[in-house]
Amino acid sequence: MKAPSLTLGIEEEYQVVDPKTGELTSFITEILDSDSDARAEIQPELHQACVETASRVCETVQDGREEVLRMRRLVSSTVQKKGLEIVAAGTHPFSVWTDQEITPLERYIGLREDLQTVADRNLIFGTHVHIGIEDREFLIDAMNVSRYFLPHVLALSTSSPFWEGRKTGLHSYRTINWRNFPRTGIPMSFRTWGEYEYFIETMVKSNTIQDSSKIWWDVRPNHTYPTLEFRVCDMCTRVDEVICIAAIFQAIVAKLWKLRRDNLTFRLYPEVLMAENKWRAARYGLTGNMIDFGKQTEHPAKQLIAEIIEWFCDDVVDELGTRTEVEYALTMLEEGSSSARQLAVFEETGDLKAVVAHLIEETSAGL
Repeated sequence: MKAPSLTLGIEEEYQVVDPKTGELTSFITEILDSDSDARAEIQPELHQACVETASRVCETVQDGREEVLRMRRLVSSTVQKKGLEIVAAGTHPFSVWTDQEITPLERYIGLREDLQTVADRNLIFGTHVHIGIEDREFLIDAMNVSRYFLPHVLALSTSSPFWEGRKTGLHSYRTINWRNFPRTGIPMSFRTWGEYEYFIETMVKSNTIQDSSKIWWDVRPNHTYPTLEFRVCDMCTRVDEVICIAAIFQAIVAKLWKLRRDNLTFRLYPEVLMAENKWRAARYGLTGNMIDFGKQTEHPAKQLIAEIIEWFCDDVVDELGTRTEVEYALTMLEEGSSSARQLAVFEETGDLKAVVAHLIEETSAGL
């Protein structure tokens, strides 16, 4: 197998809000109907209050940081011309889905027709990270093994504790809402690329999907690019958090390549076990326990995540030049994820508009 390039791509889904009211505000059609520079860079999503960005192909994590900063500056300056702001979080603290407009493009009209209210309710925002893997057999192998780590990285990214004005009791309500879509969650394992292709072929021939872009797993082979696409994370609030998580995914793939090169691998566990850890990550974020399947015991999530950073990723981060970015996760373990910070603001103020103001500030920090 050929060594992967380990290039990166980062996609972010921002909320557009009115800073006076804190409410979500439909905006994407203003960009689509304009001739501004932003039109070529900013992409629509299902709801008009969401604007999506996709980075250029990045050779290094440091390049990824520059791209995230560039795109956040572009989106922020674009919406500010209309007196609006952007928020990076998995859900909005209080806006309701019934008030939101669907983007009037064929793709989203068709999606709404297909999924009905499930599509309307999908008022959620995520961060997607692509890692370049050109060898398809290794891509499938990496997808199989990396599933184990998805809940741990989700816990770091949790940023959606509120839904429609209510404190949900979860740190990633986005994760629960997203379950309503078909073909989501932690995927099954595949023995070969050919087996994966057969699955896609069956789904297409049976008129279940038009193409593999309608497979929305937490990690998947991208349908256009030779990348493994990690889709499990909430939208990351701080730039440092986005870059840390991208660096962790890159380091995991790099470590899996080293293991495979040496004819070694990581044990595969049943999806139902990994789904249990994913539930714990969504429910408790960094504040609860997760399961060590090898020992069949539970431990603090912070401990298990630190072990991944300090043990699993340690022998590749210097080669990648990403020790600083990966080890920022240890700072996140100390300070808490975005969801914990949002909850702290709400505890102090009792005001969800104050939470939105907090998110606006953190989203734009350092731009």
